[in-house]
Amino acid sequence: MKFLATIGRSVLGLLAAIGRVALFAVETISHLFRPPWYPREFGAALMQIGYFSLPVVGLTTIFTGGALALQIYAGGARFSAEAVVPQIVAIGMVRELGPVLVGLMIAARVTSSIAAEIATMKVTEQIDALVTLSTNPMKYLTLPRVLAATLVMPILVAVGDTIGIMGGYLVGTGRLGFNPGTYLTNTIDFLEWLDIVSSLSKGAVFGFLAALMGCYFGMGSARGAAGVGAATKGAVVAASVLILAANFILTELFFAA
Repeated sequence: MKFLATIGRSVLGLLAAIGRVALFAVETISHLFRPPWYPREFGAALMQIGYFSLPVVGLTTIFTGGALALQIYAGGARFSAEAVVPQIVAIGMVRELGPVLVGLMIAARVTSSIAAEIATMKVTEQIDALVTLSTNPMKYLTLPRVLAATLVMPILVAVGDTIGIMGGYLVGTGRLGFNPGTYLTNTIDFLEWLDIVSSLSKGAVFGFLAALMGCYFGMGSARGAAGVGAATKGAVVAASVLILAANFILTELFFAA
């Protein structure tokens, strides 16, 4: 019975956590339609999440695209199917690797930053100061970051997809002997609009989840340096797991037979 009670407590704790996150998300979205708004905070979040994330997104995707081309060529050589490298690199980057890698990089870079920043504000009582100044912390801190991440992530995913395909192109033409024109033609002809729409949609969802987890764990941080560290770690882990789970669900929705 103790074993069953332990399982029951774990399940109830998980359901309670899901409920708290859902209520936090609903409250965040509800502030979108009620003034006041803070465009300066929104602009700063756009720069921090979008522009300053471009270097890590570019480096991650270009090396992944190049490695993917090498792996597909090596695997295809076993079945005399080396010619499929451009097509598989394109579909692999656009449908899966591009959105997921960018989402995980944003979780590592942005979610941790948001959680640490807001948790530190809570520990140093800056959030309490906002309340005394009649400023809603959810509207001032959470909404601009979540909205900025949701809007800018599809752009980052599009950039990551393009750079990843370019990485495969550079390896394919410079290392594997593909004709540049043929490689680009096969890439463009193989991609469909559904692939691009699914990639950008995943980016928006992943951005929402990454920023939401950073804000949620930051707002719920315990006092002290240990609380800030725990909030940052929990935010990154939760965002990464939710991004991978959401990727499976969205892939099922877009491409289920």
